[in-house]
Amino acid sequence: MSLVSNLFLLFVLVLAVVYYTVPSRFQWVVLLVFSYLYYISGNAKYLVYIVSSTVVIYLAGFLIGRMKENGAPIERQRMVLIAGLVINLGLLCVVKYLGPVVDFLNHTFKVQIPGMAILMPLGISFYTFQSCGYLIDVYWGKVKAEKNPAYFALFVSFFPQLLQGPIGKYERLGGQFREPHKFDWLRIRNGVERILWGYCKKMILADWAGVFADTIWADLDRFNGVAFFALIFYGIQLYADFSGAMDVVIGVASLFGITLDENFRRPYLATSVADFWKRWHITLGDWMMSYVFYPISLSKWMMKFSKWCRNVFGKKYGRVVPIALADLLVFLLVGIWHGASWKYVVYGLLNGGIIAFSELMVYNYRDWKKKLHITGKEGWFHAFAVIRTFIIINLRWFFDRSDTLRQAFYMIKQAFTHFDPSQLLQINAGRGGTAFVPQALAIIFIGSALMVIAGIRQENGHDLQEEVNSLPVPVTFLCCMGMLVLIGVFGCTGTPRGFIYAQF
Repeated sequence: MSLVSNLFLLFVLVLAVVYYTVPSRFQWVVLLVFSYLYYISGNAKYLVYIVSSTVVIYLAGFLIGRMKENGAPIERQRMVLIAGLVINLGLLCVVKYLGPVVDFLNHTFKVQIPGMAILMPLGISFYTFQSCGYLIDVYWGKVKAEKNPAYFALFVSFFPQLLQGPIGKYERLGGQFREPHKFDWLRIRNGVERILWGYCKKMILADWAGVFADTIWADLDRFNGVAFFALIFYGIQLYADFSGAMDVVIGVASLFGITLDENFRRPYLATSVADFWKRWHITLGDWMMSYVFYPISLSKWMMKFSKWCRNVFGKKYGRVVPIALADLLVFLLVGIWHGASWKYVVYGLLNGGIIAFSELMVYNYRDWKKKLHITGKEGWFHAFAVIRTFIIINLRWFFDRSDTLRQAFYMIKQAFTHFDPSQLLQINAGRGGTAFVPQALAIIFIGSALMVIAGIRQENGHDLQEEVNSLPVPVTFLCCMGMLVLIGVFGCTGTPRGFIYAQF
């Protein structure tokens, strides 16, 4: 059930009516039932995966909680933790990576290992990470083990975040399901405004940018003169698509009194690649930092490696080398999380390599800035850092969007050796065909400009939703109606596109 379908809107409306009609003590039951109905609507066979993940992690967390109450040795708790993680992550690996691994072995070693037709369940990467994070937090003692399996099932399956995140933590999300939620007009209005804003980003900006990006990537020989534009279009499409989905998801959740974590904070205004990853897919970055980076950095072998580095490289550089290595490992996992392909391995290592290199060069950068009398607070330097980071970030999209490494390198070559903007006029822009290209490009340009302006205002401390809410109610209503009109008039008329991150 797509987030942009009429069926989804009807589903949410029916749920809202039932949710605020039943006694408050049963609201969480309604959410659980509708969450499973939503998941089953994609394919009833998906149910076995999410139920298996829920049962395994619930039982493991329950056992660890009981062990803590009874004072059991930490080693026994760790055994349960490892077993739960291995089963849960193992299921994810089998479903997501077994087929590509078998294909790779058959191709590389010229063997005929039989493959398996495995159904790829919706959102498995997101709910797997969320449930594993809960289990680790129980082991660390950050949260108490949930004793009610139905409550835990709702935490894992809450339908708005099921397919694309954000990846929630139990300490922030779990308790919200127990609380009674009365109908609040202001909260409902905020949710509807957020949903409409997300639909505008997705159905107007992302989908129109996708028309050009997908067409160019689908026929690289014909459109080799606009490879650079394809990169820009994809950067716009990806951000508007994913952040638009998060607006819809967070807006829908707020209709029921549930506050989800923000997943974007103006990433294209980042001043470094590290800063970008603190703004883009924030909950994935937070998950990786909490459950991968810090455990690696504080592990015994890393402590020994850090001590060796200080002896070899000196105290100053010996401190940053282990951090750089941990960054590299984390982003290798981020790349693999995106998919079982060499292009994602390169994508992850490229991100991690840039951040690791920046860590290693931090003292050099500081010395160079001092010699050039740059404090880092100058307006021109901030603008330079944003533009530099924007260029680096967009160049990485070649590896994210291309089907193979070979295609990615081919696109890079074409972007820097061929330039023929007139090829854009040969692209069929929705139902209007090639004749509508100028209008479609104008929609993309104006939409992107508005999004940049809104982002800059937010970066400077303006709360845009509060500003809208401060307007008279009739004006706010007209703004909402205006967004609906914009979608109807300027929405993409090309082939409907699903959300990009729903495939993970």
